[in-house]
Amino acid sequence: MAAQVKARPRQIDFSHVLVIGAWGFAMVIASMLFLYVGYLIDEMLNTPPTFMLGLFFLGLLLCIGRLYKDAWDRVPKRKAGN
Repeated sequence: MAAQVKARPRQIDFSHVLVIGAWGFAMVIASMLFLYVGYLIDEMLNTPPTFMLGLFFLGLLLCIGRLYKDAWDRVPKRKAGN
């Protein structure tokens, strides 16, 4: 009888999970940094929290955009014939 070879279970690539976690960490750090800089500008100019909120959302949108671009670049390209 021929020896049967057991199929190895498919290994999970955890690098994608780590990348998403790193992007989440970067998103929190960038948004809080922009929030703080906006707060300092508002205090310096004695204005309502316009810069604080504006820079917060700017930092958040920039991080989401970069995350989307990074995820889109990881998608395998399809050929025109398929």
